[in-house]
Amino acid sequence: MSLDFSPILQSWQFLLGGLGLTLGLAALTVLCSLVLGGAIGLARCYGPAWLRLPLVFYIDSMRSVPVLVVLVWTYFALPIVTGAVLPPFWAGLIALTAQIAAYMAEIVRAGVESVRPGQTRAALALGMSRAQAVRQVVLPQAVVRMLPAFGSILSIAIKDTAIASVIAVPEYLNRSQTLAGESFRPIEVYLTAMAVYFITLFPVTRTVDIAYARLAHLGRS
Repeated sequence: MSLDFSPILQSWQFLLGGLGLTLGLAALTVLCSLVLGGAIGLARCYGPAWLRLPLVFYIDSMRSVPVLVVLVWTYFALPIVTGAVLPPFWAGLIALTAQIAAYMAEIVRAGVESVRPGQTRAALALGMSRAQAVRQVVLPQAVVRMLPAFGSILSIAIKDTAIASVIAVPEYLNRSQTLAGESFRPIEVYLTAMAVYFITLFPVTRTVDIAYARLAHLGRS
């Protein structure tokens, strides 16, 4: 069997556009998940007791349901329930954010709770408010400790964008599927897709690991 990568070379702009959309969707997903998950994680640690039960329910339900189910429900069922039709890109962003934010919330909670409570008590004894203690004492250490898990979230976000192809988001895998069908060269197209995802993800994970190795001492207490 001979491999022919000429269809990929001829369609590189088409595929590059899909890769750009993949990275854009992943970046927005990580940003939104960080904001939402961070707020939920901090609310679980410092929020009122009545709020923790619904937050735990949200986290556990999102971690128990496959992301594909959330994606399909957001795109097909949500318009029926609310009457609002979402474009595929925004439906994908909402579904991925809802799923990944649950994991981000647990990462934030674990990072915050890993800081010894004695440091918070010492900050309060020095006259700091609780908000100042969290912002200036707890979070700087917790963020460093969360870096390895955050690297995993980055990888998951980039890889999970491929699932958005089922609702016709024209990201990289969706365009690869289109090219494979048109060129009748699925082996070459999907080999290239594997290589592109690896080339994209490997520097991301290694950069986070290097950053953590250099900053790890800041998270020790």
